[in-house]
Parts: sequence; C-alpha cells; structure tokens
Amino acid sequence: MSLEPDLEWLETDGLGGFASGTAGLVRTRRYHAVLLAAATPPTGRFVLVNGVEAFVGTPSGTFPLSAHAYAPGVIHPDGHRLLTRFDADPWPRWRFALPDGTGIEHALIGAHGRPHVLLTWRLVQPRPGVTLTVRPLLSGRDHHALHHENPAFAFDEEWHDGRLTWRPYPGVPAIEALANGAFTREPAWYRNFLYGEERARGLDHLEDLASPGRFAFDLSKGEACLLLAAGGRAGLPPGHAAALARALRAREKRRRDRFPSRLHRAADAYLVRRGDGSTIVAGYPWFADWGRDTFIALRGLCLATGHLDEARSILIEWAGAVSHGMVPNRFPDSGAPPEFNSVDAGLWFVVAAGEWRRAMRAAQRRPARGDEATLRRAAEAILAGCADGTRHGIRAADDGLLAAGEPGVALTWMDARAGGRAITPRIGKPVEVQALWINALAMGAEWSGRWLDLRGRALASFRARFWHAAGGWLHDVVDDGHRSGACDATFRPNQILAVGGLPEPLLEGDRARAVVDQVEARLLTPLGLRTLDPRDPAYRGRCDGGPAGRDAAYHQGTVWPWLLGPFVEAWVRVRGGAPEVKRAARRRFLEPLIHHLESAGIDHISEIADGDPPHAPRGCPFQAWSVGEALRLSLVVLAEARPAARPARLRRLVQAARRR
Repeated sequence: MSLEPDLEWLETDGLGGFASGTAGLVRTRRYHAVLLAAATPPTGRFVLVNGVEAFVGTPSGTFPLSAHAYAPGVIHPDGHRLLTRFDADPWPRWRFALPDGTGIEHALIGAHGRPHVLLTWRLVQPRPGVTLTVRPLLSGRDHHALHHENPAFAFDEEWHDGRLTWRPYPGVPAIEALANGAFTREPAWYRNFLYGEERARGLDHLEDLASPGRFAFDLSKGEACLLLAAGGRAGLPPGHAAALARALRAREKRRRDRFPSRLHRAADAYLVRRGDGSTIVAGYPWFADWGRDTFIALRGLCLATGHLDEARSILIEWAGAVSHGMVPNRFPDSGAPPEFNSVDAGLWFVVAAGEWRRAMRAAQRRPARGDEATLRRAAEAILAGCADGTRHGIRAADDGLLAAGEPGVALTWMDARAGGRAITPRIGKPVEVQALWINALAMGAEWSGRWLDLRGRALASFRARFWHAAGGWLHDVVDDGHRSGACDATFRPNQILAVGGLPEPLLEGDRARAVVDQVEARLLTPLGLRTLDPRDPAYRGRCDGGPAGRDAAYHQGTVWPWLLGPFVEAWVRVRGGAPEVKRAARRRFLEPLIHHLESAGIDHISEIADGDPPHAPRGCPFQAWSVGEALRLSLVVLAEARPAARPARLRRLVQAARRR
C-alpha cells in the first residue's frame, strides 16, 4: 500500500495485549508499543517494550531504520526518510532503501494466544558487509500512564538457556528476549519522547525510556530475529531464535489466511480471553471489555461470521456477571469491582442471547442443556430486574415502558460526563431503551410466555406516546426527568433503533419511513450518523481538544460509525428489502465505510468522527462495534436472501396474546 505515515497498525494477541504504531515509524501515542501485555487477560495491561532503535551498517556508512519524536519537536533518527513502502498484510512490514542501494525489509508479527512478538530484519538482496544494531526501549508501566527516568529501574539482565530476562520493577511482568544476535549490556536513558496524539488530546505527552543494551546481527549471513515476550508461564519456549521465528511466522500465516476478508480478520482482533471464557475488547488502544459494546459488537463479530462457539463462550462468561438484573457496564482495568451503571447493557445481552439461539437453530445445532439453562436464568433475571425495579431508578412503569435514571448518572449509551455532570442525562424513558426493552421481552417470550402481556402493553404505549406529530419524528425521551407527560423532542439518532438495528421494528408504514428520511437528511454522513442535528444550538461539529471539550462534544454532534448498521437496516426495511434496494444501499452506505479501512486504523473502523466535514476520524482508531456493525451490514442486512422468519413458538404466543 502507499506510505501514509500517520496510518496506525495493530497486532493483537487474543489476551487483551497488543502491539501498535504508525506506518511512518514514529510513535505518536503512549499506547504505541512493540510489546504491551495483559497481566490478567484482558485487563492489567502493561507497556513493556515501547519501541526499538535500529541502525544498519554497510561499507558506505551507518543508516537509521527507526524514527522517534522528541521534545520540542525533533525527529531523530530519521529512518522514516529511507522508507519506501509499508504493508499491513499479513502483518506490518516496512521496506527501506539506503543511499548505497541496500534494501532492508523489517517486519513485526504478534502471536495469537501468547504475549509474544517477533521482530525481523532482512536484506532484500544478499550483499556482504551489512550489520544491524537494535536497542530495545523499555518502560514497564501501566498502559494509561507515562514513564520517567528514576533510580528504581532495574537494568540488570538474567540469562537462562540463551534467553535474556529483564525485571524492570516489582509487580510488573518480566520481559524476555531471544535473538540470533549478540547482546552487549549498555544501560542508558532516552529522554523526552514526544507523543503528538497525546498532546493534541490535551494530555501529558512526554516520556523517558530505558535501554539496557544492544543486540548486534550480521545481516549478510541471514535474517535477524528478535523475539520478545511477557515473562511467566506464557514466556518464550526453549529453542533457537531462528527456528522459533520460522514456526511463529508459519503458524500466523496459516491462521490469517483462513480469514475470508479484511473485516473478518479485523473482527478477530476484538475476541479475547476472560477467565475460562471469552469476551470482546471494545476498542484499541485504551478500552477493555464493556457490556453494551460487547453485545452490540457480538452480533456482527460472531453471529454474522458464523462463530457461534465464540458467541456462546462470551454470553456464558457474561451471564455469570448478572447482578440485581443488570449486566456490568465495564470491568475496570485495576481489578476493582464491576460497574453497574447502564440501563441497556442487560437488554443488549438478552437480544444477543436470543439471536444466538436463533442462529443455532438456523445452523441446525442444539445448544447444550447447561448453556440453555444458564442463558435463560440470566435473561429472566435481567427482565425481572427491569420489570420489578433495580439500581438507578430502572423499573417498568404502569404503561409498560422502561423508566430509568437519577441525577448525576448517565445510563444510556450517551454516557459522557464533563466537570462532574452528565452531558446527556436522558432521565426518563429514552427511545432506544424502549426499542431494546420491547425486543428483549420478545426474546424472553421465547423462553417464557409470561413476558408477552408486558411486551404488548409496552409496544402499544410506545406507539401512542413517542410520535412527535409536529416534527414528524420520535421523541428522544418521554416523561423527561421522570415528569409525567414531559417530552424531549431533541433530534438524535437514537430513534432509528425503533425501525432498524433490532430483530423487531416498533414502527412500520408512513411513520417508519418519515423517521428514516429525516435521519438521513439531518444526521447521515459517509462514516455514520451524527448524534445531534447540526441545526440544534447545542451541536458541536468537532470532537477535539482537551478531555472536557471532547467529552462535551462526544454525543452532541459527533459521528458514530456503529449507528450506520441500524440506519441502513431501517433504510432497507422501509423500502421493502428487495435485492435492488440492498444493492443500492451497499453502494451508497457500505462502500464509503469500507474505504475508511485505509484512512485511520488500517483494516479497522474508528470509534467516532467529527460531525462537520471532512469528518476527520477521532477516538479509538480500532473499534469493535464499528467493525461488528459493518460486518453485520455486509453479511446479514444486505445479503440478498430472505431474512429468517420469526420462530414459530413466538408467533403462536403472540397470536394467543392477541386473542386474549
């Protein structure tokens, strides 16, 4: 691919750890690292090896193969000037052309299932007298923090069976290294690395790194291999560096060749281990696993791609975390107790579990009895908790709709806070929460008919209460602030979930078409839907600057790519879903999103983008639900085949309820 220096690449290990950086070599984030490992998968992340400094020697002189930014704005060394090409497939590879005609290829490969990384350098054409020197740059810090020179850093290395081990600080995973070159101990501090993306985000952005020494290789005799790993039980196996490198490379090539598309391969990056089960990392480089994100993303990452066993493992793992009818919004990195502050995470769980059961039936597979019982108990607990009342004022009201919220807490997906206050509190009965509630009750009815009457009452109330006749769209919140009859008619994208994005639409006919048309006219961009109508006085067209400014804009106009999934599904539904409609939708909506795979995080889709043109990507460059909804669009919504019919059991139950 053409060399765009600011593009970011990502290699993940399936445990929550990863390596990442830029195509142009310069690290611009505190999260850019060669070896970043999760001590308690998928959390407890430590940056162990931030980068390397590399120089190649030829009969003509010494030339750099690395580049770093230093304060106040100096790039040194200038290896980026010798770059001629970067490729991310099947793993990151850089091609250098030296002034004397020497060509060098550098590659980085992350190992799946182990916190291991392989770095290699080779001559493009053999020639004599070419050597390589590589200095690892270490920290041993929490991945959210920054590192500074201090006397406590332990430079001393240990040797065992040809492997080097450094233990930078107590309580931090050890760093193991195995190379087919010679190591020389030369402790040194490298000071004032500057991270441009951190500075642009209004955060601390200077760091010092420690280098314990250098590795020397003779490239004229063959490829240079440096294996790095987080120590412990998952450390490097015994063996020679070159042989282990060949095995790792062959194993990863076979694994990656099995992915049918770039999006399939991207999806795999978010599926990680948690305990004895699995979960989904919400986004790289700074998110762990969040409840809401997990179940939105699961439908595309797992169900659409046919990875039903992975979906089952994720659902079973999260089912064990249900408390008082709620699913955790997130598990903190620090090992603190889970946070239960989301009204919709549990509802998304029920929807995802129900869709998994339907997918299993479509695949003519029967869930294990124990799994079925576990999911049913979790779904029943969630629905009962919502119906009877649980934390944060969540309860089913007399009209059957789900009320939620209390001052100081933002329970919906629009949960940004700034200055100690919720930017979009949305207390009362938010529109997308009702769509989820009614769909979750329908899913629950497949296990127990007890939810049918409540579902029918909620659906009737929704249709009677949410239509904003003067505007021709849906209210964003009714009973706003828990004030009976008060309505918030702010024009937001949440209403689209009443028409698309969920198994059963709540609106049909002219009203459904009106909602879709208005959302398209006011909120649609090539990367997704804006979170607020640009004509609204509260609209913020750019999500940049410091934390407070970004949080204030996060749901006040910022574009979210994941919302394109519900919108396109709604757009297709109101037009009848014919093959020609789906083909038109693919051209208009999906293809621009696919082009984004080469504009921020390579082969991935960003978390957010500016509401104003040119809709610059922001936030996490690698976001699970953005990729998941793109896959769901491509493989399910826009697939030219009839959608699966509603299960016969539910049809019979609905018909019986209507007769009553």
